[in-house]
Amino acid sequence: MDVIAAIATGGAPTAIGIVRVSGPGCFSLCGRVFRAANGRPLEEQEPRRMVLGDVLDEQGRRLDQGLAVCFPGPGSFTGEDCAEFHCHGSPVVLRELLCALFAAGARQARAGEFTRRAFLNGRLDLTEAEAVIDLIDAQTAAAARNAAAQLEGGLRRVLEPIQESLLEITSRFYAVVDYPDEDIEDIHPEEISAALQSAGAALDRLLDGCRRGRVLKSGVRAAIIGRPNAGKSSLLNALAGCDRAIVTDIPGTTRDTVEESVLCGGVLLRLADTAGIHDTQDPVERLGVDRSRRAMAAADLVLAVVDGSDTTEEDARLMAEVSRCEKPWILIFSKKDLCPGPACVTAMDSTGAPMAPPASVVALSSVTGEGLSDLENAVAALFPAGDPGEAGSLLTDQRQEEAAGRARAAVGRAMAALAGGLTPDAVLTDAEEALDALGELTGRTAREEIVSRIFSRFCVGK
Repeated sequence: MDVIAAIATGGAPTAIGIVRVSGPGCFSLCGRVFRAANGRPLEEQEPRRMVLGDVLDEQGRRLDQGLAVCFPGPGSFTGEDCAEFHCHGSPVVLRELLCALFAAGARQARAGEFTRRAFLNGRLDLTEAEAVIDLIDAQTAAAARNAAAQLEGGLRRVLEPIQESLLEITSRFYAVVDYPDEDIEDIHPEEISAALQSAGAALDRLLDGCRRGRVLKSGVRAAIIGRPNAGKSSLLNALAGCDRAIVTDIPGTTRDTVEESVLCGGVLLRLADTAGIHDTQDPVERLGVDRSRRAMAAADLVLAVVDGSDTTEEDARLMAEVSRCEKPWILIFSKKDLCPGPACVTAMDSTGAPMAPPASVVALSSVTGEGLSDLENAVAALFPAGDPGEAGSLLTDQRQEEAAGRARAAVGRAMAALAGGLTPDAVLTDAEEALDALGELTGRTAREEIVSRIFSRFCVGK
C-alpha cells in the first residue's frame, strides 16, 4: 500500500494549513521532512500528541515552524498509520511541504482516497463514508447535524437490525438444509413471517423519511412566479440580502431565470426568479414566459407573487394555473407597504377564478421587510426539520433511496410468497435479494454474512 499525502485545508490562504499523510511506514517518511524541537525522531514521538518542530523542504532547509502528530493504525481515520502537519496556511508553504513528502516517497492522494481507505479497512461503512462529503457540503445547521450523526453510524444502526433479522432466518434455513447432522433448530414459517414483517415496517419508516433527507442535503427547488412587476425580483433580493436581480418600475425587466440559494425558515431554498407570466407578442418575452412555466413544473415549491396594491383578474387566472401544478405553493401578496391592512389578502376573492387553496397566504413588503418572517414560518411548516432524534437516520441521496426501495420490494415479494404457501427456500430467495440491496447501502456482502452466520452455529472445535 502506497503512502499518500494531500493538503486537507484547500488552496486559499488561511491562518493554519493542514497536510495529511497515510500509509504503512508514513512515520519514518514524515520524519525526513520534520525536525522535532525535542530532538527525537517523529516515529518515536508520543502518539496523538502534537509536537513542535521545523518543517523542511526537499533540500532539508527550514520551510516553516509547525506542529506534527502521529496516529498509529488501526485506530486512525484510515485504519493505517497516519500523520498530520499543521503549518501556517500559505499555499506556497503547503505546496513545498507536499513536494518534500513526494520526494521522500509519498504520492498525491486521489480524490476521496483517505475516506476510501477508511472504508476498505473497516473504519467506515458506505453510509458513513458518504456522510463525510455531506458534512463538508452542508449548507444548513440541520444538514450538518444529520451528516455528523450519520458519520457516527446513525444510519448503520437503523439498518443493522433489519439485516440481522433477515440474516437470522436465511442462515438458519441453510444451516439446517446443508448440515442436517448438526444440532441446529429448524426455522418455522411463523418466525420467517415475523422477521419479514419487522423488516418491512422498518424499511417503510426509512423510506418515509426520504423527502426530509433530500431537503436536508439538496434543499428545495422554489420557483417565484407572477405577472410582470408583481415584486418577484424584489422578493428574491430581500431573501438573498443583496441586489441579486435587477429591479425597476418597468414591467418585464426579468426575461431570463435568475437563481440564488437562500436560507428561509431554516430551509435551504434554491430560488429561481422567473420572467413575468402574461400574454405577449414579444418573442424574447415569450421565451422567458416559457422558461417560467418550465421552472414552475420542475420546482418542489412555488412562491406565487401578486401585487397587493394592484390585484387583477390576470393574477387570479395565473394563480389558478399555479394551483393546478399539484405541488405545494404559497400565495404572496407583495408591496404591503403600499397596501396596508387586510385588503390585499382578500383582494383575490372577487375574481371568481377556480383555484385550489394554497398552503399559506402571506402579505409582505420586500422594501420594509414586514411579513418576511411570516413567509419563513410558512416555508418551515411545509418542510419541517423533523424529530431531532432521527438525525443520522435519514436517506439523503438517490443511491441510498433506490437500494432501500429494492430491499423493501424484495421483502414484499417474500411476504407474498410466504402467504401464498410457497416453500421456505423460495421465500428466502427474495430475503437474500433484500440483503443484497441492503449490502449496497452499508458495504456488507450478503453472501459472506450468511456463510459466516452459518458456521457460527457449529459447536466449538468443529
